[in-house]
Amino acid sequence: MRQEFNFTLPGLGKPKSSRPDRIAEAVTQELAMLLRQEAGDVRLQRVSFSRAQVSPDLKLAKIWFTVPEEANAAAALKALQHASGFFRSHLAKTLNLRRTPDLLFYHDRQSEEAERLERIFRELRSHDEQTSAEDSGERG
Repeated sequence: MRQEFNFTLPGLGKPKSSRPDRIAEAVTQELAMLLRQEAGDVRLQRVSFSRAQVSPDLKLAKIWFTVPEEANAAAALKALQHASGFFRSHLAKTLNLRRTPDLLFYHDRQSEEAERLERIFRELRSHDEQTSAEDSGERG
C-alpha cells in the first residue's frame, strides 16, 4: 500500500479573495435599490434580498430573496428570473466590472424555517409547563 505525502503546509497557498464578497454586497445593494425605485411588477413589490454569493471567477451570482408569508414566492421567483436581463444591464452600467455575473435567484427559506422551529419550541415549552403543572397537582 502506497501512502501519498501531502506537500501543502497549513497557512500557505493562495489566500481566499475578498473581492467576490465585496461584489456580492454591491450586487445586493444595487438590486435592492433598483427594486425600490423601478419595480413595476406587482410580484416584486414585497421582495427583499437577504444575501448573495459570487463565484470566485466572478461569472455567477447567487442571490437569495425573501417575501412575506402571504406573498407568493413562486411568482416572485418567476418575476425575478424574467427581469434578470434588466438587472444585469443595470449592474453592468453601475458596477465597474470587466464581466457582469449571471444572476441566479433562490427563495431564502431560512427565516421561515427559523419561525417554524420557534413555533415548535414554544409548543414544547407549553406542553412541558402543562405536564409539570399536572404532576404538581397530583402530588399536592
